[in-house]
Amino acid sequence: MAVAVAVGVMWVTTPGVGDAAQRAAELDRTHGVLGPTTPVPSRFAAALIATENSRFYSDLGIDPVAIVRSGISVMKGRGEMGGATLEQQLVKQLYYSGQSAGVGRKAAQAALAIKLDASYSKRQILQMYAAVAYFGHGYWGLDAASRGYFGRAPGQLSWGQAALLAGLLQAPSAYDPLQHPELARARQRHVLARLVATGQLTVETAAIAASTSPESAGVGAPGIHQPGYLPSG
Repeated sequence: MAVAVAVGVMWVTTPGVGDAAQRAAELDRTHGVLGPTTPVPSRFAAALIATENSRFYSDLGIDPVAIVRSGISVMKGRGEMGGATLEQQLVKQLYYSGQSAGVGRKAAQAALAIKLDASYSKRQILQMYAAVAYFGHGYWGLDAASRGYFGRAPGQLSWGQAALLAGLLQAPSAYDPLQHPELARARQRHVLARLVATGQLTVETAAIAASTSPESAGVGAPGIHQPGYLPSG
């Protein structure tokens, strides 16, 4: 109830999000990403949603189920379990980057996330999210990460590659496929398992994607030059 009241207050006091697309474009330019955002390929979109926000297409910017689950975890002393939707993550990137996340700030982010969902289509939200996301090694945006890690456009990513990139977003340094290949592979398998759990992949297809040797292909990040580290499957 307290959360609902806080979000309601923030709905009135927070600004609109009509400038979100402009903010995303400006952030892209800051990171050296040029050109308009493009539609997010289906494989990466599926991997991202299955892992980060499985109710993305049905939620209204926030996920009450995840919020309640996270709240129960906090009350039991286990710490937060996440619960941030893609809209909330995008709002944080566009409007609150680098700022502390107290209760008031989170309520404001939730209110803006609802506004974002009401103002933009899910396709547009995915485009903005993928364009400003950080994938490690100086790669901002899906296009740069896809070409930098695998030498191919996002639309050419295999299921294994899409899963690896989607898995990086939670912690790009911890799951760095060049510095921590085993952790990156474990994270990739988690994403593939989520794709199976959400009905996007069969067990067989996921197994094939997960079994590809990490030494099979890869271009490497700027200044790293370690081809042969990243999975091509």
